[in-house]
Amino acid sequence: MAQALPATPQRLVSLDAFRGFTIVAMLFVNNAGYDEAFPAQFRHAAWGDFVTFCDMIFPWFLFIMGVSLPFSAASFRKRNPEAGLGQYALKCARRAVLLVLMGVLIDCSIHKRIHVGMNVLQLIGLAFFVAAMLYETPRRVRFAVAAASLVLYWILIRFIPLPGLEAGSFDADANAIAWINNRLRPYHLAGILSVFPASALVITGTWFGDRLRDSSIKPIAQTKTLFAVGSVLAVLGLLWHFDLEMSKAVWTPSYILFAGGLGAIVLGAFHGIIDVLGFRKWAFPFVVYGMNAITAYFISIMVRVHTVQEWTTKWVGSDGVEQTVTLWKALLFFWTDLAGRFWGSWLFTSSYIAFWFLVLLWMYRRRIFWRV
Repeated sequence: MAQALPATPQRLVSLDAFRGFTIVAMLFVNNAGYDEAFPAQFRHAAWGDFVTFCDMIFPWFLFIMGVSLPFSAASFRKRNPEAGLGQYALKCARRAVLLVLMGVLIDCSIHKRIHVGMNVLQLIGLAFFVAAMLYETPRRVRFAVAAASLVLYWILIRFIPLPGLEAGSFDADANAIAWINNRLRPYHLAGILSVFPASALVITGTWFGDRLRDSSIKPIAQTKTLFAVGSVLAVLGLLWHFDLEMSKAVWTPSYILFAGGLGAIVLGAFHGIIDVLGFRKWAFPFVVYGMNAITAYFISIMVRVHTVQEWTTKWVGSDGVEQTVTLWKALLFFWTDLAGRFWGSWLFTSSYIAFWFLVLLWMYRRRIFWRV
């Protein structure tokens, strides 16, 4: 089992708040109105462009999962003092399988047919399981595996020629990862290689989690560590970018290090303000989201797909023309007719996020927390 550390006396509010901030950001970019109303930072970068804020959201969630892993592992051992590695592995496997199945259910709902592939929750589930199992190995082993995963992934992209593809080719449709994904697609395994860099990011998060769980380290020193090491990782990612550019589509190592480094810096800001300085009230809405992250993501998507994006209604536009639209479109038209395309788009997205805040607040007040 992993090395035991002295446990912190209370829940790390800053981690819940950062998780909630990430969930809110994910809801925002996934449910935007008209594109022209939002800055480019709220959209994924086009191929060859530098990564945006939108590109940081998913890897930040993986990073947060890694930071949380030492806390959840310690909690499991506290509740099950006699449990061995097999029982812990079974618990982690159940969580991973459930996340994968939930991801498949989302994809099937969106495509309106059986659709098995790799998407957000599938990648989260598999990366979690790999990182959770490696967390039970000596620290040097898990970080060696994480580093090797990134280096070997880089070597594959930069130096390995494949049939019909020159070594180092890196266009949107002509790179080693895309080449392999195209051949795995008939087996519903396209994207499986992303598990390696994603797992490395989760493992990186465990390093920070160990330090945040160690009560022998003063909180101010923990904050400094988050800023300092996060900055180092971000700079390393930037330097690696000059050899192999950052790409969310490919999950390049430079992207992993840069996103993980920025994640540590943002967590450092939350930690310094909330857990060191004690300013907590402002972060309460984020904590509400962070304590029920799976509900905020999974349930919100399922409800949206099977209600407002399926149900239809008659809508009469400002031009007097009647048309049949989904409730989702009708809500967008309502806000944009009221406030214009720019502000209406913001009101549309904000109202959606506010609705789910009220749902999650009701759950929070009643101590209902759905965790996988």
